[in-house]
Amino acid sequence: MLKQISNWLRERRVARVLVTEEQWAKAEAALPILSRWSSEERTRLRQLAIEFIAEKQWSSANGLVLTPQIQLIIALQACLLVFNLGLDWYRGWSGIIVYPGDFAIPRRIVDEVGVVHEYDDPALGEAWQGGPVIISWFDGADCPQDVNPVIHEFAHKLDMLNGSSDGMPPLHSDMSRRTWCDAFGRAYAELQRQLDLGEDTAIDPYAAEEPAEFFAVASEAFFDAPAMLATTYPDVFNQLCIFYRQNPLEPVPAEL
Repeated sequence: MLKQISNWLRERRVARVLVTEEQWAKAEAALPILSRWSSEERTRLRQLAIEFIAEKQWSSANGLVLTPQIQLIIALQACLLVFNLGLDWYRGWSGIIVYPGDFAIPRRIVDEVGVVHEYDDPALGEAWQGGPVIISWFDGADCPQDVNPVIHEFAHKLDMLNGSSDGMPPLHSDMSRRTWCDAFGRAYAELQRQLDLGEDTAIDPYAAEEPAEFFAVASEAFFDAPAMLATTYPDVFNQLCIFYRQNPLEPVPAEL
């Protein structure tokens, strides 16, 4: 009975999310990543996005007007990650907060001699364990290049699903923890080596901050620049193909 009531309430929430074809087309046009997707895949992604919008609690900050277009663009990207996993992978939290542009997060650390340091840390997003996802929203030319805060922060949410964010989300039963660690460990070490030598890196250097950030940045590249990731870190790319249950380099089936 409780499950029936829960399903009924979910259906009512989903039914209240009304999106026109014009709104879908505008949102999808803002995401070049979808250009290779077939109409069938887009239909599935749209349904996931509607359910995602209905299930989450949305709010904005610093005067941003949260429009349906903003919600659609964020939801479509968030659902890319769980397209073949299911929305249950986003369980355990509900809040999405959207900021206009970047924002500052108050930090407080204690150094090795016990001195407390407080400062504001500029950020494009933040994901909290069991809490909300905070996303920066940029319009037009203000959007930072080669950074995708939506995919980045929702990758963190997947990472946190089995505890703290450590660069290893819950792996599927057909995946090897050792193989994952070997692939990501080697790539992480290579990135740090390049930075130590002052070399240019193919992916955002922020990935070298810690394994959790490497996973999030690699996930950005997996969806936004898959050919680059496959060339630079082929073992990481292969592991992400298995984890996300999709290969963004595979040709799209011909339309009938």
